[in-house]
Amino acid sequence: MKITLYLMLAIVSVIAICGACRKSTSNTSSNSNAAAPLQETVGGGAAPAGEKFYFRGWISDLSIEMTLLRDGERLTGSYIYPRVGKNIELSGSIDKDGNVDLRESDETAKQTGVFKGKWKSNEVGLTEIEGKWSRPDGSKETEFDVNQQPIEFTAAVKVVPKIIRENNKQSKYSVNAEYPQIEGDSRFDGFNQQARQMITKDVAAFKTAETETLDEANDLPAETLTSTLEIGYSFYLATDDLISVEFTEGEYSRGAAHGSSITVVLNYDVKNRKKLELGDLFNPKSKYLNVISSYCIKNLKEQSKKNDMLMEDQIQEGASARADNYKSWTITRKGLWFTFDPYQVAAYAAGPQHVLVPYSALKDVIRPDGPTAKLAG
Repeated sequence: MKITLYLMLAIVSVIAICGACRKSTSNTSSNSNAAAPLQETVGGGAAPAGEKFYFRGWISDLSIEMTLLRDGERLTGSYIYPRVGKNIELSGSIDKDGNVDLRESDETAKQTGVFKGKWKSNEVGLTEIEGKWSRPDGSKETEFDVNQQPIEFTAAVKVVPKIIRENNKQSKYSVNAEYPQIEGDSRFDGFNQQARQMITKDVAAFKTAETETLDEANDLPAETLTSTLEIGYSFYLATDDLISVEFTEGEYSRGAAHGSSITVVLNYDVKNRKKLELGDLFNPKSKYLNVISSYCIKNLKEQSKKNDMLMEDQIQEGASARADNYKSWTITRKGLWFTFDPYQVAAYAAGPQHVLVPYSALKDVIRPDGPTAKLAG
C-alpha cells in the first residue's frame, strides 16, 4: 500500500548515510508552505467518467502530490513537489488492464518526464498507482508510488501540507517533516491545531534529545554522525464529520546500526471538536479489545503462511488484547485499519504489518450512536 519506508530505513543505514525513511519530504525550518489545489476525491476502485482523484506519494525519496481526472481511458491532471509548490501538467491514458502512461510537461509544453505504472485498488479500497518515472528518453529511471487520499469535504477548502525542514550542522541532525492543514473553513481549526501540535512536539523532542547526546558522538565514524527525523502522512478518511490520518515517523540516531520507524495517528471528530481514542468507538464496558485482538491474531497467522518473518509467538504477544498494542489505528470506509510497527508482530526486516478489521466483525461492540456508526451501517 505504501512505498516501504521501513526498507528504505534499513538500506540507508547499511550504507551509513542517515537511516531516514522515504515516507516524507520537507522544506524550510520556518514552516514554508506549498498550497495544494482544492481536491475532490471519491473512494477508489473502478472510476466512472470524470472522477477526480487526489494522491500523495513519492518519486524516489521525494514527496509529491498529484491530482488526476479519469475520463474513460483518458487521464489529465498535475502534480507538485510540496517543497517547490509549482504545478507540473500531466496527460495520458489508462488501458483496460490498469496500465497507466502519463506524460509530464513544463509551462512551454515541453515534455519533461514519463510515468508508467499500474492502477490498482489497495486493501482499504483506495487507488494506488505504482511504477517507474523516467526522463522522456528513458534515462534517470526511478520508482514512484502514489496513494489515493479519500478527501470528501463538501466545503470549498484546501488541504495544505505544512513543511518543517532543518539541517543543523553544528548539532549534527536534520529534520524533514510534513503535516496537513485544512484551510477555508473554521470547522477544521481543531483538527489543524491537533495535527500541528502533534508533529511540532515530536520534532522538538527529537531536536532536544539529539542536542543533549551530541557529546557522545566524538568517537563515531563521520558517516554515522548525523541523526535524522522524517515524518510523512496519509489520509484514510476525510469528511465533514470525521478525519483520520496516519503519520509515519522515521528516525535514525547517530551511531545506530539502523534506523527505526513508528506510526502515530490522529483520528478527529469534527462535529464534537474532539480527538478520538479507540474506546470512543465502542460500547462502554464492552470487550472490544478482545474482539479486535482475536480478529487480528487470526488474520496475522493467515498472513504468516505467505510471510515466514511473522512468528506465532510474536503475533500472540504483539497482537494480544492490550491497549498499547492497538494505539496505531485509522478509520476507513471498510473498517478499522491497524498498523503493527516493526518488531511488534514480526522480525525487523519484515517492516510494519497491517490488518483491516471490517465493521461486520465489530457489529456487536461498536457504539450505535458513536462516531463510526454511519460507516458501520
